[in-house]
Amino acid sequence: MKNFTKYSKGYYMPPKPDMSWMYKEHPEKAPKWCSVDLRDGNQALIIPMSLDEKIEFFKMLVEVGFKEIEVGFPAASETEYTFLRKLVEDNLIPDDVTVQVLTQAREHIIKKTFEALEGVKNAIVHVYNSTSVAQRQQVFRMSKEEIKQIAVDGAKLLKKLTEEAGADYRFEYSPESFTGTEPEYALEVCNAVLDVWQPTPDHKAIINIPVTVEMSMPHVYAMQVAYISQNLKYRDAVELSLHPHNDRGCGVADTELGLLAGADRVEGTLFGNGERTGNVDIVTLAMNMFVLGVDPELDFTDMPKLVDLYEKVTRMQVPPRQPYAGALVFAAFSGSHQDAIAKGMKWRDEKDPDHWTTPYLPIDPHDVGREYDGDVIRINSQSGKGGVAFIMEQKYGITMPKKMREDFGYCVKSVSDHKHKELMPDEIYQIFHDNYVNVETPYKLIDFTLRKDVDGSRAGVVDLEIDGKLVTFTARGNGRLDAVSNAIHENTDVQYTDLTYSEHALEIGANSRAMAYIGITGTDGKITWGAGMDTDIITASIMALFSAINRMKAGK
Repeated sequence: MKNFTKYSKGYYMPPKPDMSWMYKEHPEKAPKWCSVDLRDGNQALIIPMSLDEKIEFFKMLVEVGFKEIEVGFPAASETEYTFLRKLVEDNLIPDDVTVQVLTQAREHIIKKTFEALEGVKNAIVHVYNSTSVAQRQQVFRMSKEEIKQIAVDGAKLLKKLTEEAGADYRFEYSPESFTGTEPEYALEVCNAVLDVWQPTPDHKAIINIPVTVEMSMPHVYAMQVAYISQNLKYRDAVELSLHPHNDRGCGVADTELGLLAGADRVEGTLFGNGERTGNVDIVTLAMNMFVLGVDPELDFTDMPKLVDLYEKVTRMQVPPRQPYAGALVFAAFSGSHQDAIAKGMKWRDEKDPDHWTTPYLPIDPHDVGREYDGDVIRINSQSGKGGVAFIMEQKYGITMPKKMREDFGYCVKSVSDHKHKELMPDEIYQIFHDNYVNVETPYKLIDFTLRKDVDGSRAGVVDLEIDGKLVTFTARGNGRLDAVSNAIHENTDVQYTDLTYSEHALEIGANSRAMAYIGITGTDGKITWGAGMDTDIITASIMALFSAINRMKAGK
């Protein structure tokens, strides 16, 4: 690309750059969160939300725990005006929730906004005007003083109308296009607005520092925030707010560094929906804090429900790899990853259940309403024995011997590779059942009768069907399984050594089933595995033996 030379630096460094904030590891507490989904997010939708959809979304935001929610630009649209009035008249705004409305610093728009607020108990009136060099020169063609006067006049009108209404509204000011504004000039405008409002620690004003368009790397934005934070008048009476967009894909980084640099509040949207490349994603921000052991003070314990509602009312899709919320964010297909996850979970259960350090999983999927067997371990041709074994144990209680897991893992990989698709747990179980459990061809167990002799050995008969013919063999051995095995050796051409055996119960109770696994080594040195399932553990073990024999005869 040869046109890069036309892009000059559009941002401005603060006069006194400070990076002392970078020594902090993470924010010590959650910021105040303000959802702007219903305004900034809604105006970015191809099909804006209907009134009913907005109400449903508002209720969900309250349920998640947002205490400040921007409900729209009531002077700009009849729909947004009606929505706010609906919230007021139907008493849908909880007493502990503050609604925020946006207005340009223009008299008729501000007055229309106050009409919409009639009857609102707790409100933030957010006024803005653009201060950037590009906007001053190209759009408004005004001087710095003229632009500052617009902000001051808007601030005065907000104060006047609030007093006339006898209300107790809070005020917010944004120097829009801050990232393209000289920081010292933005500071001058913000301080002029604060001089009008005269905020106090008991009645704070909000100064919002928007990344209207991302123009710099995140550390530069953080230095700009630090400069504003350190030089604002009435600092103990001001909440310094951030409103990042995501043009460079750094919205989350901008915000996290901005919080370290002194910000107190964040405006953003769920999953980052917003103009152009979007707003900052509050879900990611909050969950990033959660991972660092900081309470985000928002509830995302049922992420699938949140995603479903969001996708329904916005007609947007949460990408499958979206952090924390996407359908595949916890999914491990790689065999080595699956093996490490399975072992890590087992280690945690046994050694340290109070802490989460599982390899490849930054958080416990259960904390956001996801399941281990369906969301974490996913099986395709890239998967290994560890993941397949994990699915079988977690979902079906089947715990195969270690060597058998490897054999079954290759069997599953072969099926997935052949079908060229991911396999669901029930498909994996069916592969196991069809290929390993109670295999009856060519040697089918009909019955067996074995008594215990005085020397402790077992003796009796085994009834079989071999290639459709019924036969009865005499059996004797140290135990029942050994006796049946000896009968096979003595009466057929089937030869094997090193019989490996394990068993476990599948359920507990009167009708419980038992699972047995047997591996036999053929004359070629290859181990063949079989499994038996029955309500009687002895029958299950003998059926497992015949499954292994039949699989060996079939060359499996």
